[in-house]
Amino acid sequence: MSRLFDESLDTDTLDRNTAAALPRSLSESTLADALALADIQINGDRPWDLIIKDRRTIKRSLAYGNLGLGESYMAGWVDIPAIDQFIDRVLRARLDERVGHSVHVKAHALMARVFNHQSPVRAWQVGQRHYDLSNDFYQDMLDHRMTYTCGFWEQAHNLDEAQEAKLDLICRKLELKPGERVLDIGCGWGSFMRFAAERYGVECVGLTISKEQAKLGQALCAGLPVTFRLQDYRDIDESFDKIVSIGMFEHVGHKNYATYMDVVRRCLKPDGLFLLHTIASSDVNPTPDEWIDKYIFPNGEIPSFSQIMDAVTGRFVVEDMHNFGADYDRTLMAWHDNFSRVWPKYAQKFGATFERMWRYYLLSCAGTFRARRTHLLQLVLSPAGVVGGYHRPA
Repeated sequence: MSRLFDESLDTDTLDRNTAAALPRSLSESTLADALALADIQINGDRPWDLIIKDRRTIKRSLAYGNLGLGESYMAGWVDIPAIDQFIDRVLRARLDERVGHSVHVKAHALMARVFNHQSPVRAWQVGQRHYDLSNDFYQDMLDHRMTYTCGFWEQAHNLDEAQEAKLDLICRKLELKPGERVLDIGCGWGSFMRFAAERYGVECVGLTISKEQAKLGQALCAGLPVTFRLQDYRDIDESFDKIVSIGMFEHVGHKNYATYMDVVRRCLKPDGLFLLHTIASSDVNPTPDEWIDKYIFPNGEIPSFSQIMDAVTGRFVVEDMHNFGADYDRTLMAWHDNFSRVWPKYAQKFGATFERMWRYYLLSCAGTFRARRTHLLQLVLSPAGVVGGYHRPA
């Protein structure tokens, strides 16, 4: 993590006053003009302004888009006091469509469309690099149930309440009944399975590609009819009354959406329900963010509304669609608050570069949801349509 890219960071980087005093280069004028459209200044004094400490930030950001800016922030070449506010402004002004269209960025987009980065072999990488990071770390950052997906804040006052409200909402949408057998694809540490088994009396099987999640999750669910499996979703072929997938579809990839839906269809009983909880992009053919792919979620890919519907069509009836994407902004900010509070406990273990990386991750994602460029969808699907119609619970 100490060496982010080929160029090493100078030890005597520019401070704000020195940077402001130097004449602008053409690239800096280009960036400044673009940022002005979002009311962002270079070396301004507002929380959402960029404070350039090393001029290489400018060229890297123009050439590599968010990858260049994110790496510059990790290296300390640039400071952004309120990353969430900066990203919100950038995306609302559609600046991502004005800058960052270099050969590199276009090549990344082409590679993402051509290759299957979520093959059965590569699917395990995100577990090893992200979810296996540290169970203790995630316990300190998340709610007490360890729910690493968007909370439902409609009547919640804190993160614990928002996550419990989300879990209960899913159970009610699935119309869970005691004794039913439920499959959780991408079960994490088992927060949903534990909640559903305790509150609704169901039996659960959860699939994960993280050894650490499976180990801790099984311990947390001790004494409950809950089973964790280290298994790729493509390999399961059993019958379940209900199926749920909460925050896993973002790891499937557009070349595998049809396969994913086929797996769910073959495992779901004819009168069953499937709830898909996933982030969705406003773009028609979204390109995976290169910084997120490199540092946070390898091989991740946010689906578009149309891609989801294409995969569902002919396989399921859409009984209900619910978008509460704005709640992810609040969830991410709550995670960031927890991270900031507990960081001293992990500073020596992970180091300063990790801290900046993790802040950029949480806050830039919060800004993306705040700008409403990404959404959080819950779809309730049935194989042939609920007789008499489906009614979303109040």
